[in-house]
Amino acid sequence: MALHIIDEAKRCLNCKNPMCVKGCPIHTPIPKMIQTLLEHDINEAGELLFDNNPLSLVCSLVCNHENQCEGHCILGRKGKPVHISSIEHYVSDTYFDKMKVSLKSKNGMKAAVIGSGPAGITISVILAKKGYDVTIFESKDKIGGVLQYGIPDFRLPKSILERYKKKLIEIGIKIRPNTTIGGALEIEDLFRDGYGSIFIGTGVWRPKTLGVKGESLGNVHFAIDYLAKPSAYDLGESIAIIGAGNAAMDVARTILRKGASKVTLYEMGQHAMASERELSYAKVDGAEFEFCKKIIEINEDGPVFKDIFYDADGNITGYSTRVEQVHADSTIISISQRPKNKIVLTTKGLEARENGFLVTDDHGTTTREGIFASGDVVIGAKTVVEAVAHSKSVADGMDQYMRNKDRRKDDSQESQ
Repeated sequence: MALHIIDEAKRCLNCKNPMCVKGCPIHTPIPKMIQTLLEHDINEAGELLFDNNPLSLVCSLVCNHENQCEGHCILGRKGKPVHISSIEHYVSDTYFDKMKVSLKSKNGMKAAVIGSGPAGITISVILAKKGYDVTIFESKDKIGGVLQYGIPDFRLPKSILERYKKKLIEIGIKIRPNTTIGGALEIEDLFRDGYGSIFIGTGVWRPKTLGVKGESLGNVHFAIDYLAKPSAYDLGESIAIIGAGNAAMDVARTILRKGASKVTLYEMGQHAMASERELSYAKVDGAEFEFCKKIIEINEDGPVFKDIFYDADGNITGYSTRVEQVHADSTIISISQRPKNKIVLTTKGLEARENGFLVTDDHGTTTREGIFASGDVVIGAKTVVEAVAHSKSVADGMDQYMRNKDRRKDDSQESQ
């Protein structure tokens, strides 16, 4: 493994104008990291990664690399790009457990982080490094959010999240599992207890529905619910999946690994919405695909479709008059998710759009003073690295807000 990684690292051209960095949503210093590794300083290489991206170890496994760093590598124009993801994973994995996070002296201020997904972990680490006393409130029993309950173990080993939990505690971050804000505790309770600002990173856990007859039947399930705990489901031998995004690929591959004989994904469009890499893995694992299919209803036998007709420009021109009954033991709906609304309903002044996503400015400031948000609860189901990149600027906004608030408090006390 090490020899392979070194050989791959040596292929890097160390470009003066590295396109790989421009292709990365969080602008990972890839050439510098690789050259540092080749100079036999893996600890410094790891520090470069984690200073830029607290979730480097996770992103090295789950990022859409072919469209980001590797997709922009200049070597890929005429041949094979450097396998940056493998190099990043090797460095991150080797360095993570021995990493010593540099913390500023405690500043006496507290910050609350609601949700321990990619955005919540990022915010927590950055604020802890700046000297804040951080508490994470997680509604489930384990940290990670979508990383824990939405990505299969074969793509992201859950042992990595246990290592993250250990590291968070090591740097002084407190974690309250099984604690839903908007239930027994509300936002007002957090402000009452002295939290200088509150971050909301609760993700998107409410499945979008098709709005067709049959969605409440016993043989129908939602992808996000299935991925949270696949062992709770007995789906049968033949499964139909409505949708062909990355989550649908995760569902299909998980079901196939559990022994199903036939898994077919049905998509309205002419192509899958999933990344090329995830689509390829699903096909290799045995998933089948049907495109240009409009769902009409779902019954006890399975879904019912009509064919969709497209013109050369990709516009829908009509539908077939014939309907097709697909026979499936279970049907899983995978057409994205939106946020739950407990916090909005219990918090005065916190506004959300009609689709449930929180209203914020570019810096993550919500419509309620002192409350910030980022990640999927703001921008919808996006990639992990996009959530991390946005959360870095939001953490800076929270820091500035709390420092200004503390400064105003000091000025007020001096004037009395």
